[in-house]
Amino acid sequence: MVLSELITNAVRHARVPGRHIETRYLHQGDKVRIEVHDAADQLPKLRTPTPESVHGRGLVLVETLTDQWGVTPRATVGKAVWAVFALPAGERASLSDGERREGQS
Repeated sequence: MVLSELITNAVRHARVPGRHIETRYLHQGDKVRIEVHDAADQLPKLRTPTPESVHGRGLVLVETLTDQWGVTPRATVGKAVWAVFALPAGERASLSDGERREGQS
């Protein structure tokens, strides 16, 4: 859901003709970071939508579902909007003990 929201924001608000939107996934110890890169300099804004609002809830969901999120300017053009998910403490211990998780070989 978070990746979908970040990509939707990039397509709706940061699309630059002739430029691509890129996603990256980074494993960082007991965390996973997802990134959506675009070529626009406009920064996303966390809003407080009214109950009647049709739009403006995407970053509220991102804020609620992730451990951390933010924006990093790119060296050349545009930005990366990222979100970090930390593995719950109880699951960290079982993975460090070598427990095989569903979907792992």
